[in-house]
Amino acid sequence: MIVALIAACEIGFWVLLAAGLAFRYLLRMPRTGLALLLCEPLLEVVLLVATAVDLRSGAEPGWAHGLAALYIGYTVGHGHRTVKWLDGHAAHRFGGAPKPPGPPRYGTARARYETKLWLGTLAGAAVAVALLQLAVWYVGDAGRTGTLEDWRFTALRIAGIHGAVALAYWIWPKKAPAGDSRTGTDTGRERAGR
Repeated sequence: MIVALIAACEIGFWVLLAAGLAFRYLLRMPRTGLALLLCEPLLEVVLLVATAVDLRSGAEPGWAHGLAALYIGYTVGHGHRTVKWLDGHAAHRFGGAPKPPGPPRYGTARARYETKLWLGTLAGAAVAVALLQLAVWYVGDAGRTGTLEDWRFTALRIAGIHGAVALAYWIWPKKAPAGDSRTGTDTGRERAGR
């Protein structure tokens, strides 16, 4: 049941996102579009409540409950950034706004960008770990919560690996090619030329 609900929430996320952007830019109804976009966090609330009800009704804590916590953590840590990125591209494509710049490509600007991404992952991992700990307490039986405890370490490992990647951009920054006067951001012309 929980796996199907995670899939439904993921599908619902993209449906609400597409509908929100369509109302904002294609139908020229920005308030309705914004209202649809603001409904997206409700999906995570539904998933959280359903997971709690499933555990309380005696379901054996398993990998699906841990995956639900990681999914909620990911949407907390990276959902806003994803929506903002897609909104910028929709505004360019359908609303006449300038094309949003891509991520920086070189030096400390790229390292700062990667660090911000890692902070989102760290926030997501913290939310997932907190939810998993609450689930452990909620179940209240140490013999049944081993899987949930394993998922906590999975969330921490993900944050640690991503942190090592972000740190590598600071230690070994990518240098711009000689004679390259660009600011380090990836523009549309540069993407097309790759």
